[in-house]
Amino acid sequence: MASDDILTTTPPAGIKLSYGSDPNQFGELRLPKGHGPFPLIVNVHGGYWRGQINLTHAGHLCAALTKNGFATWNVEYRRIGNPGGGWPGSFNDIVSAHRFAKQIGNQYEEVNCERIVVVGHSAGGQLALCLAAHVPTTTRVVALAGVVDLHRAWELHLGYDAVSEFLGGTPSAVAEHYQEADPMQLKITADQHLIHGLSDDIVPPELSRDYFEKKNKQHEEVHLHEIPGADHFDLINPRSAAWTTVLEVIEHLLS
Repeated sequence: MASDDILTTTPPAGIKLSYGSDPNQFGELRLPKGHGPFPLIVNVHGGYWRGQINLTHAGHLCAALTKNGFATWNVEYRRIGNPGGGWPGSFNDIVSAHRFAKQIGNQYEEVNCERIVVVGHSAGGQLALCLAAHVPTTTRVVALAGVVDLHRAWELHLGYDAVSEFLGGTPSAVAEHYQEADPMQLKITADQHLIHGLSDDIVPPELSRDYFEKKNKQHEEVHLHEIPGADHFDLINPRSAAWTTVLEVIEHLLS
């Protein structure tokens, strides 16, 4: 399976659970074989916060993680183009989905909701780190090719000006939204791991590198893993060479 194929192929579905009343407020739970209890990976998919891309493509990553002994909660959320999507609605959904993990743990004895890693790819990396900033009980985060610097992403017009579309304007027009949403500007106490492919032409590796350098100077617990030759979607493709790094980082966080 080539990296681009994950956007057009469909992995086996998980157990669909709703965490809210909106049609986009649901997730797919996948459980490993065995009795557990298994640590839980909360996954936030990317797509530049837009409604055209849903959680399905991230199912390949979640299915592979589940095969390796992790319960996975692949979260859908309201996005740009959906009623209530954008800022702060999209982020509020991630908060609600993360809070819902406790109910999952109560309902499924195979899930250990005391051991959670939040993983976010691309725009999902921003949402995952933002969750850690605003919900301090989020203690382990992995950002895969994350849009971790919204000001710089806006300057670069990434995703055809996706940042201003997501936040509702430019940094000067809605400064408070950038202040609330930009991981680069937020204090984060979680153990943060950034993984970025050096051949990524969708989210430049410099975003993760600059984030690491700044946050390291601020004495946050942040780690950077750069993968030569990996592109944007290799990081969520279990058949890519980058997969080993992704799996090792998650296993390390839960060791």
